[in-house]
Amino acid sequence: MYFYIFMKPILSLLKTALVFTLCLLPILELNAQLALIPYPQKVIVKGDSLSIVGLTLNPSIYNAALKINTPAFESHSAKNKKTAIIQCNIQQQASLKLQGEKEGYVLYVLKNKIEITANSREGLFRATQTLQQLMHQFATVGKIPCLEITDYPKFSWRGMHLDCCRHFFSKEEVKQYIDMIAMYKMNTFHWHLTDDQGWRIEIKKYPLLTKIGGSRKSSMIGPYKNHEFDSIVYGGYYSQNDIKEVVAYAASKYINVIPEIEMPGHSVAALTAYPQYACFPRAFEVEKEWGVFDDVFCTKDSTLQFLKDILDEVCALFPSNYIHIGGDECPKTRWKTCMQCQGKMKKLALKDENELQSWFVQDIEKHLNAKGKKIIGWDEILEGGLAPNAAVMSWRGEEGGTAAANLSHAVVMTPGGYCYFDHYQDTPITKEPLAIGGYTSLSKVYNYQPIPKNLPADKTSYILGAQGNVWTEYITTFKQVQYMSNPRICALAEILWTANEIKDFNGFKERLKLHSQLLDALGINYCPNFLTEN
Repeated sequence: MYFYIFMKPILSLLKTALVFTLCLLPILELNAQLALIPYPQKVIVKGDSLSIVGLTLNPSIYNAALKINTPAFESHSAKNKKTAIIQCNIQQQASLKLQGEKEGYVLYVLKNKIEITANSREGLFRATQTLQQLMHQFATVGKIPCLEITDYPKFSWRGMHLDCCRHFFSKEEVKQYIDMIAMYKMNTFHWHLTDDQGWRIEIKKYPLLTKIGGSRKSSMIGPYKNHEFDSIVYGGYYSQNDIKEVVAYAASKYINVIPEIEMPGHSVAALTAYPQYACFPRAFEVEKEWGVFDDVFCTKDSTLQFLKDILDEVCALFPSNYIHIGGDECPKTRWKTCMQCQGKMKKLALKDENELQSWFVQDIEKHLNAKGKKIIGWDEILEGGLAPNAAVMSWRGEEGGTAAANLSHAVVMTPGGYCYFDHYQDTPITKEPLAIGGYTSLSKVYNYQPIPKNLPADKTSYILGAQGNVWTEYITTFKQVQYMSNPRICALAEILWTANEIKDFNGFKERLKLHSQLLDALGINYCPNFLTEN
C-alpha cells in the first residue's frame, strides 16, 4: 500500500508525459531537423503548425513581400480559401545585434500567417531565403511547424568568386551563380574578368581588348604535366549591357558585385590587343597555357593612363565601393631589364622592383579614390609597402591578412587551403573530375575560422569576412562549377553567418542531407561526399 501511495503521483506524471508526447508526435515529425543552411542564430519551435497548401514562393511573391507598407500578400488554396498571409514590416529590432542590423530579421510562422520583421529590405530578402528552404522541406507534409527565428550575420563580407577568363560562362549562367550565392545569404560576388587567357569585359575606348584579347587559339587540356592542347578557338566576353544586366540582377538579390581587372601581372590578353603597353612590345598571343608569365604591364606613364581609362569605364558599370586590381603573381623579370621601369625606379628613389609594384598600385589607388572607389587586391600588394587605403584578400595562407589587419587595413580571408573550391573535394581523387590539385574537404572548410588566432583582439574588426574562390583552368562547364562549389559553399556560408557556439559539423551534415533535396529540385549539381564523410 505504501508502495502504491508513493508511486501514484509518479504514475500520474508518466501518464501525463505519455499523453503530452503523443500530442507532440506530429510536431516532432515536423521538427526532426530543420534543413536550414546557414543555420539561424536562434530558433524556437512552437506547438502548432501552419498549412502551406497552395502557398508557394516565386518571384512575384518576393516582389509583393518586399513592397513595404502595402497590403500583405495572400495565398489561396484550390478551394479559394485563404490559407496564409506573408506579412513584411520594416522597424527597428532591439533583438538584432548591431553588426547584423542591416541584414537581420525576425521570422514568425504562426497558425494563420507568416510575419517577417527586419530593419531593411535587405533583411527581408535574407528572410525569404530562409522561408524558401522551410517551404521546400515541408512541402510534402503540407504544413510548417510554428516557430520564431531571430537571425543576423556574423561577418559583413560573405563572398564567392568566379573566374570567367580561363573558361567563359554565359550571362544566364552567371545569374544562376548569383542565385546560388543569394540562397545561402552571401552578399558579395567577386567577378574575375581579365587574365592572360582572355579579356572578358567590353571597354568602349579600347575595343581590341575583346576583339583580339577576348579569344585564344587553343586551350590546355588534361593534366598540366602532359602539356597537351586542343586546336579549338575559345573566347567570349560580356558587353557593357550584359554587365549592367548582371549587376542589376545581383542588386535585386542584395549581392554586391566586385569586378577584378588584373594588373600589373596576368596581362597577356591585354598586351596581345595593345602590345605598346608592354616593356618590350612584340606580337603577343592570348595564352593557351595555364600559369604565370613574364610579360606584364610596363610601369611607363602611357600604360598607367591606359589602365586608368579602362578603370573609368569599369567604375561607371559597377556601383561597388571596391574595385579589385589583382596585384598577384607579377614577375619582375621584364622590369629588371626595362629602361623605362629602371628609370622610373631611379626617378622615384625606389630600392627594388617590389617597391616599384607598390608605387604602381598606389598610383592606381589614387585614381580610384578620386572617383570614390577603394581598391582591394591579393596579398602580394603588401610587398614593397601597402597602399594607404587598400584592402587585402589573403590567399597565400593567413599571413598576409594578419599583416594587413595589424596595419589597420580591411581584410577578406580566402586562404587556398580552405577557400579554393577548385581543389579536389573527395577521395580517392582519381574518381573525381580533373582539378588543379590540392584537397579541400567539406569538414576542412566547415571548421575554418576567418579570424586568425594570433591576431590581437583590437584588430579583429578589420577582418571583414571570407570568400570561396572558383578558378576555372580545369572547370569547363557550368555544371562543373556547381559541382566544385557545392556543398562547400554551404559550409562556407555557415562559417560566415552562424555563431560558432551553435555550429556542429555532424548536425550540419544531417541538415545537408535534407537540403540536398532542394538542390535536386533546383537542378543544382553537387558532390555527394557529405553522405559518407566523417
